Amino acid sequence: MKIISYNLNGIRAALSKDLVGWLKAENPDILCIQETKAQPEQIESHLFEELGYHCYWHSAVKKGYSGVGILTKIKPNNIYIGVDNEEFDVEGRAIRADFDGFSVMSTYHPSGTTGGIRQDYKMNWLNYFHGYIQELKKEIPNLIIAGDYNICHKPIDINKPEKKKGVSGFLPEEREWVSEFIASGFIDSFRVFDQSADKYSWWSYRAGSRGKNLGWRIDYHMVSESLREKLKGASILADVVHSDHCPVVVEIDH
Repeated sequence: MKIISYNLNGIRAALSKDLVGWLKAENPDILCIQETKAQPEQIESHLFEELGYHCYWHSAVKKGYSGVGILTKIKPNNIYIGVDNEEFDVEGRAIRADFDGFSVMSTYHPSGTTGGIRQDYKMNWLNYFHGYIQELKKEIPNLIIAGDYNICHKPIDINKPEKKKGVSGFLPEEREWVSEFIASGFIDSFRVFDQSADKYSWWSYRAGSRGKNLGWRIDYHMVSESLREKLKGASILADVVHSDHCPVVVEIDH
């Protein structure tokens, strides 16, 4: 089973760049989307349904902002919207699909890049999300939490780490959160298969960053430790360009 996570930075813009053609060729079983920046009625779901996908969306109350979705060829037993917290759920940051024996979540963690209040919001989200997932694991032990985490975990995950001190997305407390999240029973699936440097999933639009590969690895599939033996592969599709992010892939035996 192939699961892809992709921050589209606007699904309508991505559709104008032949997202459907790419999706047809890549043919994942499940696609987790972040930053739809659209309300459900603004998304041409029929284009995905024609490829055999069931489509589920959780949009922010604020129009043109945030929003997540799950496209799946396997019909889920249940769809769960949000994380049981109105402060975060109004921003459309999480949606979960439950299947036989496992669940997949598409998440868009806050960026914090404007600092101040938004960085506080990000840290509050991270603390709440960690506790929420620990409780969820008691009910659903086999979780695949895909998405844009907006954090580079280690120096290998970011270009020129020595210049990123004090930058949101690479703050010590953010990186420690990732370490603690993994220690609580999750696997950074990409690093199981690839320990090399210069593998990124997001590049700034400024200064030709993508062409110079001055990127950040902030998109992950965090997989429950209980699924380790089922992991078959993971990759980053850096050549796919519908967004300032690129798709990240995990393959799991199911």
